[in-house]
Amino acid sequence: MYARSTSIQGDPGRMDEGIRFAREEVMPALTGMEGCIGMSMLVNRDTGRGIVTSSWMSQDAMRATDSQVGSLRARAAEIMGGEVDVKEWEIAVMHREHEAREGSWCRVTWLTCPPAEVDSTVEFFRDTVMTRLEEAEGFCSASMMVDRESGQCCGTARFESRESLEATREMAQRMRDQRSREGNVQFGDIEECELVIAHLRVPELV
Repeated sequence: MYARSTSIQGDPGRMDEGIRFAREEVMPALTGMEGCIGMSMLVNRDTGRGIVTSSWMSQDAMRATDSQVGSLRARAAEIMGGEVDVKEWEIAVMHREHEAREGSWCRVTWLTCPPAEVDSTVEFFRDTVMTRLEEAEGFCSASMMVDRESGQCCGTARFESRESLEATREMAQRMRDQRSREGNVQFGDIEECELVIAHLRVPELV
């Protein structure tokens, strides 16, 4: 399974307009393309960041739509008043305790490791991060996406409420510190976002 994430760092005051465009125009267009199985959108209303992720049955199907989605990206950037950053991923882990629900909250963590250590990074996420998250009150799901060529990875943990997410900040920091000590991993952005569109439709992958 594969995914394409499109991030826009835009104007916080234009977030609702961007969400409406994603729901009414982007999602129907994407899910009508061959090989697309779903779409989600995360937003941080304080910073103006929006992240749309589409899921695909294969890498070939995802890449075959590059030219089709260009105009949608351009329009979204115009509406939200920001620039677009596009990434392509392999979905390495997808685990759900509860089905996705709009209005729940996610912590998105970007990190980079040597390409040869992608598998060990995925194993740490699966064996350590997920195990500890499953014990946290309000935990709903966790996923990790990877780019094996560059070593870039993106992990997402979802909680039923913002309060549940905030209660795990210190635990998440301890796990990041542990992974930094044990492996050659550099952590980048960490974003706490509201899930406003929940139709990614990726099956369980653990």
